[in-house]
Amino acid sequence: MKIKFLGATKSVTGSMHLLESNGKRILIDCGFFQGRREESNRRNRNFAFDPKSIERVVLSHAHIDHSGNLPNLVKQGYQNSIYSTFATRDLCVAMLKDSAYIQNKDAEYLNKRKEHQGLAPIEPLYDIDDVEKALSLFRGIGYRKGFYVSADIKLTFYDAGHILGSALSVCDIKENGRNLRLAYIVDLGRKNLPILRDPDMVRDIHFMIIESTYGNRLHEDMSGTVKKLARVVKETVQRSGKIIIPAFSLGRTQEVVYCLNRLQSQKKIPAIKIFVDSPLAVNVTEIFKLHPECFDKEINRMIALNGNPFGWENITYVKDVESSKKLNKMDEPCIIISASGMCEAGRILHHLKNNIEDSKNTILVVGFMAKDTLGRRIVQKKEKVKIFGEQYRLRARVEVFDEFSAHADREELLEYVNNTKDSLEGVFVVHGEEKQSQALAEGIKDLGIKNVLVPDLEEEVTI
Repeated sequence: MKIKFLGATKSVTGSMHLLESNGKRILIDCGFFQGRREESNRRNRNFAFDPKSIERVVLSHAHIDHSGNLPNLVKQGYQNSIYSTFATRDLCVAMLKDSAYIQNKDAEYLNKRKEHQGLAPIEPLYDIDDVEKALSLFRGIGYRKGFYVSADIKLTFYDAGHILGSALSVCDIKENGRNLRLAYIVDLGRKNLPILRDPDMVRDIHFMIIESTYGNRLHEDMSGTVKKLARVVKETVQRSGKIIIPAFSLGRTQEVVYCLNRLQSQKKIPAIKIFVDSPLAVNVTEIFKLHPECFDKEINRMIALNGNPFGWENITYVKDVESSKKLNKMDEPCIIISASGMCEAGRILHHLKNNIEDSKNTILVVGFMAKDTLGRRIVQKKEKVKIFGEQYRLRARVEVFDEFSAHADREELLEYVNNTKDSLEGVFVVHGEEKQSQALAEGIKDLGIKNVLVPDLEEEVTI
């Protein structure tokens, strides 16, 4: 058996791993790499393998850094099944169509500037037709329902507790007279987060691929985060400012909306207007309502008592561009939640451009910002940042809430490994910046597990 690590190695984007056993090649995730524009374009366009050689694709969840390059894979010749949970399949309908739309719109915007500069135009990575072809290959599978992706590889999805429909992918492999269990623990969620159930604990694992986004960091308790959110809202309203929240349309937006709903209903923050300015977030929220099988007991109780936890009189879901533009002319306090979560594309760029230089405003960061993204530069509080190629002064206040992260922290990751260490023969640490990955690897070794590797990009391991 061979595993080749083709993305999210010593970084957090572009998850892609190639499993080869008994002559069959299984691709686990096929995500977008996000970072510097030229590097992103090169890495996303070019695969380190022939897409036609892949037997099956297994998708852990719908986040774009895990699913976003599937249409390009299909465009380049992949024609077999893509396995995911039912919720992930439904979410990818919205996510991948939105990805194609944003690519085309951003290309149009940038090509106008390139035309004036006499530069060659850029082409989107894929279009809506490629997305439709990819979606036709999806096969939904329920949690804990084992099925064979090849004659010798049985795959079972377990609840990852990360986002709606996210799965821990466990492969039971027969090879050379031996039974091996490989678990893909990427991305692992957290206990006691709002909306979703806690992650399933999978045992009797021989080899594990595990994430390390927060491999050397701990999260604060969620109850403290809600209090901090209330403080930021009240302080910004007192300054007559706006709160701009870059948030992933899938997962993070719904969590923030849910918390704001509770705070306003409990009168712990002013009843100001809240706008979710992302057509994708609107669609994703509708998909959330279709999958209560993923919800925890608390939100199911709230639904039974109060109905929709994602909608009330002070919240508006913005769909059209004209309504989005009007938000920048508002001169009253409000909250604008918009995508993309790392501030690399979409409507959030326009809201940042129009609000980042006003000291009354607050930019509230509620998710991880990868290296070389605009979001990371805002977190670092750079004096000047580029938006659409132009320089803007960062005068708005910046607040960073890592606690909203749907990724397990160091303690939770080590606890997961420790619970199955008696059977573990090897651990591969991915999906984290190098310092985070190395720190988690050392922590795993301290548990008594000898074979721990932080792979390099395109490194191949034989088991």
